[in-house]
Amino acid sequence: MNYFRNDFKKTLLNVHEDRDALPRRSIQKSILVTGGAGFLGSHLCELLLSAGHEVICLDNFSTGLRRNIAPLKRYDTFRVIAHDIVDPIDLEVDEIYNLACPASPPHYQADPIQTTKTCVIGSLNLLDLAARRGARIFQASTSEIYGDPQVHPQVESYWGNVNSFGPRSCYDEGKRCAETLFFDYQKVHGVETKIVRIFNTYGPRMRPDDGRVVSNFIVQALKGENITIYGDGSQTRSFCFVDDLIDGFVRLMGSPASLTGPVNLGNPTEFTIGELADEVIRLTNSRSKIVRLPLPVDDPRQRRPDISLATKELGWRPKVNLAEGLAQTIRYFDGVLSRSTRENAELV
Repeated sequence: MNYFRNDFKKTLLNVHEDRDALPRRSIQKSILVTGGAGFLGSHLCELLLSAGHEVICLDNFSTGLRRNIAPLKRYDTFRVIAHDIVDPIDLEVDEIYNLACPASPPHYQADPIQTTKTCVIGSLNLLDLAARRGARIFQASTSEIYGDPQVHPQVESYWGNVNSFGPRSCYDEGKRCAETLFFDYQKVHGVETKIVRIFNTYGPRMRPDDGRVVSNFIVQALKGENITIYGDGSQTRSFCFVDDLIDGFVRLMGSPASLTGPVNLGNPTEFTIGELADEVIRLTNSRSKIVRLPLPVDDPRQRRPDISLATKELGWRPKVNLAEGLAQTIRYFDGVLSRSTRENAELV
């Protein structure tokens, strides 16, 4: 079955060469996951493949990692395309999950113009694809839509408090514009759209240099380095384990067309950053000390999702508590850092 235009065949990576490849099962859908080699995207690809779908992973590998999707080569229903969604692409697909965009401040601020282009032009290209193919399309939006919120917890009807020209704006405003485009394509072209707003998520396959608070604290603790808290540590976040979030993605994509979103997905249990640091130190048995640096510009003081809509319409609530999720994430990072140490030693 040929799902790809000739223009893109040379970039197609067949990753089903292992002799122990899983047998082909009856294909349910052909699903495109952009950003599929990233932290969230690789978990989503894995879940969709296990459900019997054909999955096309599209990634420009600016922050996505090939090692995240290497285990998926055992599926003969898995394909990879190296491509940037800022450039148009044409594929025959039934569903599209758009997860393509760096999500951590150091990565999206490194090239803010490219970040905005990914959010806006990339979304336009994928929405055009969805309109041509009659595909349902899912947008991974963000709690950054709410900025530094003046409403707590945050509900989907809240318009937010966002700086349109600060250092985080390329991401915040890019995602806001993407949401607008999704609703306009629904109204004008009848495209079936789904939008989630993701709150802080963590788990295995985060990059060690991700730059977000959970990965920062764990890597620092495992290395015995000082744990860096920006501000006084009283600012709050709500941390959702990746497995819970991906379950919410699939539930929303499979919901009736009338449920477009946006839908908040996140863990409503709220922690201060200081409490998170203490928990990481406890779980790693680290001797790291906590040091404090000035709070970055536009860093939100508090974040907690109201998930009433997700609970009512999707029957979704997170199941993994912070201690359990951190323990799994710590084991992952411990393995990554150990491999890195061995590889560096072999080069000496």
